[in-house]
Amino acid sequence: FCISSLITFTILLSISHISVYTSLSLSSFHRFEGLQGEREREMGEMKSMQMGVIGALFLSVASSVSIVICNKALMTNLGFPFATTLTSWHLMVTYCTLHVAYKLNFFENKPIDTKTVVLFGLLNGISIGLLNLSLGFNSIGFYQMTKLAIIPFTVLLETLFLNKKFSQKIKFSLFLLLVGVGIASITDLQLNFVGSVLSLLAIATTCVGQILTNTIQKKLNVTSTQLLYQSAPFQAAILFVSGPFVDKYLTRLNVFSFNYSPIVVGFITLSCLIAVSVNFSTFLVIGKTSPVTYQVLGHLKTCLVLAFGYTLLHDPFTPRNIAGILIAVLGMLLYSYFCSVASKSKQGSSESAFIGKDRDTTPLLSQEKENHEAKKLDKQSPV
Repeated sequence: FCISSLITFTILLSISHISVYTSLSLSSFHRFEGLQGEREREMGEMKSMQMGVIGALFLSVASSVSIVICNKALMTNLGFPFATTLTSWHLMVTYCTLHVAYKLNFFENKPIDTKTVVLFGLLNGISIGLLNLSLGFNSIGFYQMTKLAIIPFTVLLETLFLNKKFSQKIKFSLFLLLVGVGIASITDLQLNFVGSVLSLLAIATTCVGQILTNTIQKKLNVTSTQLLYQSAPFQAAILFVSGPFVDKYLTRLNVFSFNYSPIVVGFITLSCLIAVSVNFSTFLVIGKTSPVTYQVLGHLKTCLVLAFGYTLLHDPFTPRNIAGILIAVLGMLLYSYFCSVASKSKQGSSESAFIGKDRDTTPLLSQEKENHEAKKLDKQSPV
């Protein structure tokens, strides 16, 4: 447990460096003036941003692992199988919580184009429903393959449509991560046509939704809280309408005729409260880092859930699981290291170019000033 906690902290710290150097590289290029005080101020900003990113990453990991444990108890031990409907309740509680926070002036709401918010909310709601349908129509092993395919598909979309470059080292680290998670979590692969189509649709909608989560925040200059506050009602609405039908088709049970005992209601309430942190941290992490980094963090959560299941719940654990987790952790560490090095080198080259430009132009300005002073003295001179 101590080793896994240390590895988790190291990975989160490395990922936070990626986000901070990426976000500051462009701003440093524009604002760098060669002054020591300016440099110290930027270093202070970088440290504060890094602490914020570390907090967001820890919140995401802690809340996600917590909700997995809570939902496992709710669905496995208490027999509540209605995952899609439960997700709609999660989003409703998230919106209500953010609405109360807005009324108490905890954050400022920024209007976003209605069409953008509606389409974004519906897309995210549909992706959640498709993931649940994919799990219902496929084996657990194929469902894990679906989740693993999100990273390469995201890399492909960002390369084709956003002109984002991924080095060969980063691609290798991602490949190592996917191999490790696959070894640790995939047990069987049973294919069928309907399940495969649903998985492809789930991958596409999830990737596009996460890319838009990052793009909208940066293009429209809105915070993760503002985007989640405005899109959550539409996500909740489509899942609340479709959830009972999807769950009934998958479980052959009616969510409205379920026996809601006090302990079931208690776990549902706890799950909804934890989901507020999950949804908030999801938008926060994607906005501060990138969709690919968020997926890497998601696979870290998978490894932690497997490890905690073995240590706390005494789930069966094989040498294959251990080897897979170790390979996945190695891939995560390499990904964090390569991204951090690339971001630092990019920032350094930008600052060097700006310093060189400043050094080239400063002598010319000084010379012009000296010439002007000389002419002024010539005019005032009695000679």
